Amino acid sequence: MPARLRRIAAVLLRLFYLLRSSSARIVPLFAWQAVDIVLWGFISQFLNSVSAARFNFISTLLGAVVLWDFLVRCLHGVIIAFMEDVWSRNFLNLFASPLSIAEYFSGLVLFSISSSLVVLAMMVGVATAAFGLSFFSYGLMLIPFLLLLFLFGIALGIFGAAIVLRWGPAAEWLIWPIPALLSPLACVFYPLSALPTWLQWVARLVPPSYVFEGMRQVAAGHREPLMSLLVGAALTTLALLAAGSAFVRVYHHALRTGLIARYTAESVG
Repeated sequence: MPARLRRIAAVLLRLFYLLRSSSARIVPLFAWQAVDIVLWGFISQFLNSVSAARFNFISTLLGAVVLWDFLVRCLHGVIIAFMEDVWSRNFLNLFASPLSIAEYFSGLVLFSISSSLVVLAMMVGVATAAFGLSFFSYGLMLIPFLLLLFLFGIALGIFGAAIVLRWGPAAEWLIWPIPALLSPLACVFYPLSALPTWLQWVARLVPPSYVFEGMRQVAAGHREPLMSLLVGAALTTLALLAAGSAFVRVYHHALRTGLIARYTAESVG
């Protein structure tokens, strides 16, 4: 196996060993998402029983929750793996080795892929068994929906890692609220037209808004929103490039200023 692949595999293996060694790391992978599915499943059932709407709230609201929680899990898959090295003060040790930034984040992304897919399978299983969600009713559009959300979640995770690296471990509290701050602009639970006109222009810069708009169109039986997804894909690509560039710039700044050598739990900038 080439040395590059061995180093990526080592990062991935270390994360799996950490996960396997502690139930405190395993339970949060499933607990909050399961609670979300149950809560929104009952809300969707209630709305179906009292509403005369011609569409099914299970496929719109509950389906949106599954997709949004998948994005959040992708974000957490990267940032929590990064924070494991911060909390253990192992970050400097990693980059004292031949490990490169690209190899390090490749391992983090592979870990995020595997853990996110497991959580997605759990969410779909619970939503299907308990509330009759037909997740595959979205057809082949499910693939680009999940891919765009995954890539944008990875971009957010890398950007969050850059924030923590620049301003220290205390800045992690800037990272956890990101999904909550983005959800109104992502139009997870309502159409883009529900926002004020000026805010609609801002929401159009947020890639997940195209996914959730497209999901509602497909659930309502309209034609597949291919052009909108192409715009979302272009914005997601820009977000990935911007996040990667931000982390590299912050990393080189930390090397140049010596910040990385002082990287402890007390560092703030």
